[in-house]
Amino acid sequence: MSPGPRLSCARALTSVVLASSLWLSACATTPAAIQPMPEKTSAAEDAGTTAAPPPDAGATTEAPSPPLSRPEAPRGPERDFVEAVEIARRGELTAAEAALRTLVELDPKLDYAWTNLGIVQERMGKTADAERSYRKALDVAPEQQSAWDCLARLYGRTGRTAKLEAELRERLSSQPDSAALRTALAITLLQAKNHAAASAEAKQALKGDERHVRAMQVLAQVYYREGKHELARMVLENARAIDPKDAATHNALGLVYLALDSRPQALESFKTAAQLRPDFAEARNNFGAMLNEAQDYAAAVTELEAAVRAAPDFALARLNLGNAHRGQGNFARARAEYEQVLLLMPGAADAYFNLAILYLDVEPPGMAALKRYKTALTHFDNYQARGGRDERIPQYVKDARKLIDREERRLEREQKDQLRKAAEAQKAAEASPPEGTPPAPSVSNPEPGTRVAAPGASPSTTSAPSSPAPSPDGASAAPVPTGSGRLTTDSQ
Repeated sequence: MSPGPRLSCARALTSVVLASSLWLSACATTPAAIQPMPEKTSAAEDAGTTAAPPPDAGATTEAPSPPLSRPEAPRGPERDFVEAVEIARRGELTAAEAALRTLVELDPKLDYAWTNLGIVQERMGKTADAERSYRKALDVAPEQQSAWDCLARLYGRTGRTAKLEAELRERLSSQPDSAALRTALAITLLQAKNHAAASAEAKQALKGDERHVRAMQVLAQVYYREGKHELARMVLENARAIDPKDAATHNALGLVYLALDSRPQALESFKTAAQLRPDFAEARNNFGAMLNEAQDYAAAVTELEAAVRAAPDFALARLNLGNAHRGQGNFARARAEYEQVLLLMPGAADAYFNLAILYLDVEPPGMAALKRYKTALTHFDNYQARGGRDERIPQYVKDARKLIDREERRLEREQKDQLRKAAEAQKAAEASPPEGTPPAPSVSNPEPGTRVAAPGASPSTTSAPSSPAPSPDGASAAPVPTGSGRLTTDSQ
């Protein structure tokens, strides 16, 4: 758990996307019903992240509004429309809103401009304005599937699914052959987890239009949730044959391939979806999660940063982005993404799990090891306190406690060693004279018969000292020093 090979135990959360081909993607806000999904599932026991858990296991049951495609016969100032969409794709939402609003003011019959305006407003958090724009589009073109999709998701995100269901049923009573209305109702029922009814409505839409790709996508999602993965694959491959450039079909196929344990095909499907629609947040998130799994962290960062640019409040993509930064050993950026997840989803237990792994796996600059390990334990506690369950937690906690115990013993030894060295230094200082103290003069006692000059005597009156008396053994006796007036220690 020290710096070295990255731990393959971070958790990845993604969302299922089954959406039609549009130009902009609406903000991928996280429905309240989303539950954390462990990184390793039965389809991915050999990897570190799961690109897309099954919808009934906690992935979002709805796709954010996909990007709008131009109508076959462009109307109005097409160039301005394209430029407005590109501005939105760059994330300049205020400018994009102004540009699209100008377009619909000049020509209120531009139904696709109204829908794109609603998508931009939804990204900006202007829910009421977005709903008005979607309904303006439907006033102009009642059968525009894109506007119905966006409206259905918006009602689902704001907890008004039942209200929209009632409205759609009322409309269908007078327009029973409308494939767009039946598909919108199927989406609404899917959000309510009424799978049987959603399937029935999608099939009814296909009876009226057997090439209705959006209805195929909804039907495939029902099969996917029910675990009928082969049926889902067949339906989606038919949809792909009808419209090979529909990014949502490719993304949905990626999820089905994962469930069928066909990981190379899943990776290629997510990649294709991301290439077909660069602002398709869910597709880029799923592709990025699989790149994390392959430990291609640099490429994963590219995909996941694109996902959060397209949908800044897409908490699940931010979690995967944190994992990619962690894989690169970038502690600060990984922690920032995990903390952003907690701001968007305060009850997200898996964010705490990933934070704990981050502190065990990557050494934070300037943080003491003991504090680092204790912080990891705190995050594991937070994970479990919020309902997180993982069979690996006891071992991780045991390992962290061993690291804490080892570090505490090391610090204790280090402290004792410092105290010992300090005592030795103090003893050495006491044994040495203070700096700046001049050495004491050496004064010898006069030998017998030696005359010492009296004060004021001239040198000529002083006789030379006689030779010292021989010592008993014939050697010269060493002079005996006298006191110099400087205090000394016993050792001296």
